[in-house]
Amino acid sequence: MRLFIVLILIILFTKNSLSNEIKDIFFIGKMDSYNKNFTLYFKTRDRAILARGENYNYITDYPQDLYIYDHHTQKDTALISYDWFPSRARRILLNYDYPVFPDDFAYYLLSDNNTLVMVSVNKNIINNLQFNIEKKELKLHDGYGKLNFIISAYAQNCGYKKMREKYACNLFKPLISNNLIN
Repeated sequence: MRLFIVLILIILFTKNSLSNEIKDIFFIGKMDSYNKNFTLYFKTRDRAILARGENYNYITDYPQDLYIYDHHTQKDTALISYDWFPSRARRILLNYDYPVFPDDFAYYLLSDNNTLVMVSVNKNIINNLQFNIEKKELKLHDGYGKLNFIISAYAQNCGYKKMREKYACNLFKPLISNNLIN
């Protein structure tokens, strides 16, 4: 009986520490802006979505849209939703013919608090996307900020911000949906 209890404690401890390690690498479900003016978070849609996949059709039971909560106005609005995102992404991603969902990406908020770089996590998309929060504009990521992606988790931006400053590297932790780790 003691061996059984010890095994259960080891399993619970391992699962808990793994969960903490994942939280150290990613923002899961929500992320505050650097200036604390807004929070980005995923919100689950009410209905399932039937989509055509690369190998088979599938149903996404609880797809999530990316919302923004403005701390000054205390209002939240859909920032990137399934209502418009798949059709606009399809026009931009010329080499990918299948639907993409907002929660298929890891979102890197750059230090300007306005630019989201979107990296595909679970689909075979070669290009990264870029979203301007103020203009609500989606386009291909052109290397702005010269991000180097390290093992699809952290993004690194190194260089000089001004002529008289030291060379520095910033690490960006991505925001991911709960659906990606379940």
